[in-house]
Amino acid sequence: MKLSIPQALARLLAAGVAALALSAGALAQDFPSKPIKFVVPFPPGSATDTSARYFGKKITDLTGQPVVVDNKPGANSIIAIRAVQAAPADGYTVFIGSNSPLAVNAALFKQLPYDPVADFTPLSLLTRVAGVLIVPADSPYKTVAELVAAAKAQPGKLNFGFGSAGYQLMGELFNEIAGTQTAGIPFKSATDSVTAVASGTVSFSFVEISSALELVRSGKIRALAIASPTRSPALPQVPTAHEAGLTNMSAYAWVAAVVPAKTPKAETEKLADLFTR
Repeated sequence: MKLSIPQALARLLAAGVAALALSAGALAQDFPSKPIKFVVPFPPGSATDTSARYFGKKITDLTGQPVVVDNKPGANSIIAIRAVQAAPADGYTVFIGSNSPLAVNAALFKQLPYDPVADFTPLSLLTRVAGVLIVPADSPYKTVAELVAAAKAQPGKLNFGFGSAGYQLMGELFNEIAGTQTAGIPFKSATDSVTAVASGTVSFSFVEISSALELVRSGKIRALAIASPTRSPALPQVPTAHEAGLTNMSAYAWVAAVVPAKTPKAETEKLADLFTR
């Protein structure tokens, strides 16, 4: 049977679409076929970096492909975000970010060069850890009540360190609940703010527990309260914020994996599966 030109073109187009679909399916099946990059907006040793390296090893074990952790700290995580935006949206670049760039920045800044909801597709929540209120080991404040009393007696004199926008909000939440005025001092990372507490550079700080755990256990800093409804098994002797007088104060730091929103669905689903296995 002789086909008309329109019919022939229609069949050619249909065959081409089918071939492309099969090709895409084969590519997704083979994914990943080369190293994957995890872009982290904080320095090595941070909780986000630790999570990235843990899950990077897991994915390498599952796929046989290396995972490279690329730390790009600074500018409220915008340096790292721009690097992810500039990379091909092919599934080989994953942003491992905390609640600061993926949620808090949108509330703190009038303008951002990215939209944490529209520009990214979530893969998985990786960790969620309560904040802990820490002071120097030689601090005169041995309880939250003593810290609050001193802050009320000297409005604006005491300061707190924060390593990201999320920890800044924890400090301001403390001020709101306690009825105090303390000044926030920014640092590049939670690790830097912990170091500032240990050296006495700042009066106190909020960080997630793992960032402070070893220094608390070694007596180099003192933990006054855990910002969660229950005590932490890692620091069972430390009261909850509620027990310490900060009624209903709960604050958590979390880490999640996301990819650019334009990443193909097949690669996105494969990555999500690898993270959650």
